[in-house]
Amino acid sequence: MPDVHPHPQATAGSVPAPSATGPLDADELRRLDAHWRAANYLSVGQIYLMANPLLTEPLRPKHIKPRLLGHWGTSPGLNLVHTHLNRVIKARELDVLCVWGPGHGGPAVVANSWLDGTYSETYPDVGRDGAGMARLFRQFSFPGGIPSHVAPETPGSIHEGGELGYSLTHAYGAAFDNPGLLVACVVGDGEAETGPLAASWHATKFLDPVHDGAVLPVLHLNGYKIANPTVLARLPQDELTALLRGYGHEPLHVAGDDPAAVHQELAAAMDHCLDRISDIQRRARTDGATERPAWPMIVLRTPKGWTGPREVDGQPVEGTWRSHQVPLAGVRDDPDHLRQLEDWLRSYRPEELFDAEGRPRPDVLACVPEGTRRPGASPHANGGLLVRELPLPPLERHAVEVDKRGSVLHEPTRVLGGLLAAVMAATAERRDFRVMGPDETASNRLEALYDTTGKAWQAETLPTDEHLARDGRVMEVLSEHLCQGWLEGYLLTGRHGLFSSYEAFAHIVDSMVNQHVKWLRTARRLPWRRPIASLNYLLTSHVWRQDHNGFSHQDPGFVDHVLNKSPEVVRVYLPPDANTLLSVADHVLRSRDYVNVIVAGKQPTFDWLTLDEARAHCARGAGAWEWAGTEGGGHDPDVVLACAGDVPTQETLAAAALLRRHLPELAVRVVNVVDMARLLPAGEHPHGMPDFEYDALFTPDKPVIFAYHGYPWLIHRLCYRRAGHRGLHVRGYKEEGTTTTPFDMVVRNDLDRYRLVMDVVDRVPGLGFRAVALRQEMADVRNRHHAWIREHGTDLPEVADWTWTG
Repeated sequence: MPDVHPHPQATAGSVPAPSATGPLDADELRRLDAHWRAANYLSVGQIYLMANPLLTEPLRPKHIKPRLLGHWGTSPGLNLVHTHLNRVIKARELDVLCVWGPGHGGPAVVANSWLDGTYSETYPDVGRDGAGMARLFRQFSFPGGIPSHVAPETPGSIHEGGELGYSLTHAYGAAFDNPGLLVACVVGDGEAETGPLAASWHATKFLDPVHDGAVLPVLHLNGYKIANPTVLARLPQDELTALLRGYGHEPLHVAGDDPAAVHQELAAAMDHCLDRISDIQRRARTDGATERPAWPMIVLRTPKGWTGPREVDGQPVEGTWRSHQVPLAGVRDDPDHLRQLEDWLRSYRPEELFDAEGRPRPDVLACVPEGTRRPGASPHANGGLLVRELPLPPLERHAVEVDKRGSVLHEPTRVLGGLLAAVMAATAERRDFRVMGPDETASNRLEALYDTTGKAWQAETLPTDEHLARDGRVMEVLSEHLCQGWLEGYLLTGRHGLFSSYEAFAHIVDSMVNQHVKWLRTARRLPWRRPIASLNYLLTSHVWRQDHNGFSHQDPGFVDHVLNKSPEVVRVYLPPDANTLLSVADHVLRSRDYVNVIVAGKQPTFDWLTLDEARAHCARGAGAWEWAGTEGGGHDPDVVLACAGDVPTQETLAAAALLRRHLPELAVRVVNVVDMARLLPAGEHPHGMPDFEYDALFTPDKPVIFAYHGYPWLIHRLCYRRAGHRGLHVRGYKEEGTTTTPFDMVVRNDLDRYRLVMDVVDRVPGLGFRAVALRQEMADVRNRHHAWIREHGTDLPEVADWTWTG
């Protein structure tokens, strides 16, 4: 058995015989095959070579990289699909965005971008010639170079290949409200085993053939992951077909290891799929068809590591898991491996593919589209080129009147719902704003949206259904992964949106937000990547008002997770009332290149600030509420009561009122924090406060009792470098949750007003002796609370009926 799989064109100048039933004539087949061979050659070169890119001299160890990093196994399949996409794009004048799911298929996508010229246009120092090819090879997985996966640095990409499972949901997000766009998505059979990808097949039930584009999935079955077979590749074809048809697809199977035959079959399959997509869209857009179509897809079976070494050291490689990464690992030290690598590279006959200066020959580029139709040049893959300002209405139309602080209640997210509905109405024609959420839009009090749009739905409807609409722009599916992926794809292609979720279950997409933050951080440093609309989270149904669902629904830790990420990208806001929520929402919806997290309640909350006050307070990010404190007269406070979050704010103000009544001589300052990053030093976050500003607000030496929405240690982590950190005492959630009354939740976690007063007595020097009676009274109320709720099932009247009277 030969060391290297011989390419069928091993005799120079020979032409593979076209299939009698295939759509390609001999010249088309020869040119497509030349492009595929060139892409394969470039993929291998990136993994191995740091010099001698055109093999103008015998390969020597000095030409090989000292560290061999990259993934060959998936690359020939990706190159094959890319080659055939070029063909149909050019022939049919299509606008196509490509999403490459196999995680580390970077060599293939970079190779094709270099071949179509977009790489050299983006990075002029990597020209489309021999010198540029040398730079292309050397930079791959090399210090100071580019990653081994498809990343923001790769022209034409919107999908980070570092984590598997999200390619198809990104593809559908890109297709929504893009009626002229085809999104071709290669799904690796390894990633097809993930939960998010398995759910993504259901996106066909949300794709509107009239207003949306189309997605063409290509399920690439090469049989193996890193070390194990893949599930779908081992299913009998009839079982796999039944599965995919059950998902709502019409699968076409292409399989084989003879390149000429596979070229013909894949060309025929793509032609069929595109004809079928065109027919679906014509019937919906012109004939008014409303039935849910079976969208076409391709199942492509080719060997893993196809055209690479068949055997290495007596072990089978091509068509096995051994081809996953670097098939020949000892090239610098093993002469036999070096010989095999040279035979492998020369099997593509680079002299036929590139001229003496290293430029691709005309046959190689014959199938490549022109201009922005090249996959690497699609403006949809650089969404900032397409994004428009969001038409946000004046906040005065939606703000609540605040005649007397702390006396009137509103549901903040219901107020926000009116603003979002106005944005949805203002974008009705341009269709570039969507709201995603896992079956919770109405539960989260955002149902005003249904006055302007429905919930996207293409499946069966019943008379009892409400608000379902084929052209709806509210998207609900009980998969946080799909909501996140749809929104990412939507934003990355130049649109706007909001993700609304129960606070506790935002953790389901922890890993996805990691990847998006990394993408944004990298993209911000690439001058050719234009800023896109921010990814905005609204976390509601939060920990303090999940008293009816109980412990399973109580977790405020998503904020901690996000604030661990790149400070240049992440922002976290905790507005204390309806008007501050409106002001924060207006800000984040206008912003670019951030991940913004807003935590706000949906239950009735006191109104504290007028709209003008809310705007000023949000601009500061943190500030003293002079009307709530008692310091006055220019004197330093004896204690600072700080708060962040709606429920902690209410408890803090109730504690301030108790102190005002019982200890009127005590100078109390009340500080509210909206922007959590303000607590960081200025050198650690763009929103951070300089030390002098922090000390002026919180004092450098007075006790600070901080009532915080989430886990207390986050505040300590943010503030540990401050001069007053030793005097900082934080109350927050400490995993004491259950189904109980709203006030009992704060009592269980020692965040209640009475505990805060006790903390003041305990921590203000000299106060413990003078206010011992007050401390005991506060403890007694807490004990009375425990007995009351067990007898009456409701909170104490003085708590339930409390209003601000300061």
